[in-house]
Amino acid sequence: MGYKQIVFDVDGTLIDTEYAVIHSLQDTIRAINGKIISDKELTFALGITGENALQRLGVSDIIASALFMWDKNMEKYRDTITVFHGIKELLETISELKLGIGIVTSKTHEEFRSDFQKFDISSYFETVVCADDTLQHKPEPDPLLKYMEWTKCQANELLYIGDSIYDMQCAKHANVNFGLAKWGAGNRVNAQKSFCTPFDLAKNLASTKS
Repeated sequence: MGYKQIVFDVDGTLIDTEYAVIHSLQDTIRAINGKIISDKELTFALGITGENALQRLGVSDIIASALFMWDKNMEKYRDTITVFHGIKELLETISELKLGIGIVTSKTHEEFRSDFQKFDISSYFETVVCADDTLQHKPEPDPLLKYMEWTKCQANELLYIGDSIYDMQCAKHANVNFGLAKWGAGNRVNAQKSFCTPFDLAKNLASTKS
């Protein structure tokens, strides 16, 4: 297999933000145009940039102010955001295997700092590609191509772990191997290679490295 880098999405993969993202988006849309949208109708927003999500909801004419409002609404749900059980142990295993650890996320750098860096796992990540690092975003290959450019790795030396169809499509378009974080994806996505828990992924990587 010869992986040199294990690369992670953030939301739904490393941290559980689903409740916060969907409910803060509901609040934002309700404040903008009075529409009440169900949780199920907003699951498409998990895994793409906030700008793209808002465009699909028909508020592209006020993107900047809507993003600001969404971020403020997220503050109300901060206490619901947690690191998935087993992630820290997974990262420790990868580190012990002497593999690079990185992130490719649809969050902007500002969102990444606000939502993620407060957790005690942020020090494990050597390379981070955010939405403002590329012109095109997931499901396009550009974020993973940028990661490869920065780390000087080939596509077959990366394993990308994510929870959304956009993550899977990004990996496919970049010719990178993909593993589904089923602990965050639930039954929303099916993939050829999936891991039910972070412990399953850790065990798989350890067995293939030995």
